[in-house]
Amino acid sequence: MQAPAAAQRNKGPILEVLRECAGPGELRVLEVGAGSGLHAAYFARALPQSRWQPSDIDPRALRSIAAYAEAMQVPNVLPPILLDVSQGWETWGGTQPATLDLLVSINMMHIAALCCTEGLFRGAGVLLKPGGVLFTYGPYAVDGRISPQSNVDFDRSLRQSNPAWGLRDTALLRQLAEANGLCLERMVDMPANNKSLIFRKQ
Repeated sequence: MQAPAAAQRNKGPILEVLRECAGPGELRVLEVGAGSGLHAAYFARALPQSRWQPSDIDPRALRSIAAYAEAMQVPNVLPPILLDVSQGWETWGGTQPATLDLLVSINMMHIAALCCTEGLFRGAGVLLKPGGVLFTYGPYAVDGRISPQSNVDFDRSLRQSNPAWGLRDTALLRQLAEANGLCLERMVDMPANNKSLIFRKQ
């Protein structure tokens, strides 16, 4: 099991926002890019009405996710699935259209090619129930502007590592959302110059 320090720090603030997105009844959740699995286990334990389906493109992450769920004894975390978000929703582990209440993506967009962000919104448009939420978290450019300077430097370093990476602009995300039947309902400022974005399926 690997627990990135950032995941340990941000799990509490993210959970506060997720609670606001979660209704009182059963919650069907798909998390893409679940990484170590710390978030999946922590959130599922805090939201016992959820059936939390974690996924990742990296087989090593799948092992860590399963280990976290077992170590923390969280029965409502489903076995992790291999998922490439850039591929069509038909390959997303058998999830059927209009069956998800919540689709979660944490710290994925800026370290993945744009086709992954596009795939995330396409999948959300098909798989979320009407009124369902796509929740994303991370650093973003807002209408063409990156701030503060630490995020400008971070964006530059990402693009030097991989030209396909970098902070995504909320203006672009709004367009992708609207093209797939969602709207950006809320943008929440978070610690460490990150944001939570809440997109709701119309």
